[in-house]
Formats: sequence, structure tokens, C-alpha cells
Amino acid sequence: MIFTRTTIPDVLIIEPKIHGDERGYFVETFRANKLEEFLGHPINFCQDNESKSSRGVLRGLHYQLPPHAQTKLVRVIEGSVLDVAVDIRKNSPFFGQHVAVELSGDNKKQMFIPRGFAHGFIVLSDVCTFAYKVDNYYSPECDRGIAFNDQDIDIDWQIATSQLRLSEKDKKQPNLCNADLFEYGINYYA
Repeated sequence: MIFTRTTIPDVLIIEPKIHGDERGYFVETFRANKLEEFLGHPINFCQDNESKSSRGVLRGLHYQLPPHAQTKLVRVIEGSVLDVAVDIRKNSPFFGQHVAVELSGDNKKQMFIPRGFAHGFIVLSDVCTFAYKVDNYYSPECDRGIAFNDQDIDIDWQIATSQLRLSEKDKKQPNLCNADLFEYGINYYA
């Protein structure tokens, strides 16, 4: 596996080695020891999630507050998405900045999104199966979000706004300036 830091160094792109031949392929999608060695600390994923969506479906930008904050390791099984992580740690040198990467069933790239970041994705293919691991269980009372179209974040979702398909919840999320946020420099893993 190749681990690459993005323009926001806490967000990683992970590229597994693909072993393929005329029969198909084999890929190791997760190795705790390799990830922990790269991170320098343990990671304890406890839940796997999967969604299926069609072109133009935008899910996000979502996160959970402490004590149920979540780290995510996301990937696409089939199709393609533009995957986005936004730094929502007040006083971070990267506060309000985002990383956007195309993840697909073909490129097998994954994005590692630590606690303190909002996450979202938009489906670019006709259909997409999206899977991710989290290191904390879902908690409705800690569930939060940020407006996908916040001009201060300025994400190019690559699909016209008129063609987006959003949940009612995601249509009503606050802008970053009005959202509940994390503090930079606090260890949310302790």
C-alpha cells in the first residue's frame, strides 16, 4: 500500500496494490498494522457502512461531534465519486480548506479522513457503491453537517447545482461560520 499525505497533511490517500490477470483482480483494502505504522498511533475501526447511489447524488458534508467523533476510511467498490474532506478545526492552519479526490472502483484509491473533518461525496458515474469504515458508532445527538455550497469553502462538485440530488437534511445544513466545530490541537482520540 502507498500512503500519501494531501495538501492537508492529516488527510491521506491510500493506494492498494492491485493484483490482476485474465481472471480478474485481488486487492488488499485494509491492513491495520500498515496504517498504524504510517500514522504512528493505533486506529480501531468498529463499523463498516455501505451506500448505493446514482449520478448526481451528493451526500454531505457530514461529521459527528465528540464524544462520538469519527475517523473514516472511504472507498468506492463500483462507479466513481468526487470525495471531499473539509478541515473544521478552529485555529488549524488549514481551517475551511478542503481536499477533493476522485475515488473509483477502477483506481481503488481510498481517503483517510481523521476526526475534526467534515466529509461528503458526489456520484459522478451512473451508479456507485460506496463503502467506509468508522472508528466510532453513529450517534444521532452528535450528528452534524455543513452546507455543501458554502461559498467560503468553495467546492467544485463537478456537476451543475440543478442536477444535484440531496436529502432534505443536506439542503438545510448551516454554513461553516455557523456550524459546531472542533478545536485544533486537541487530541480527540484520547
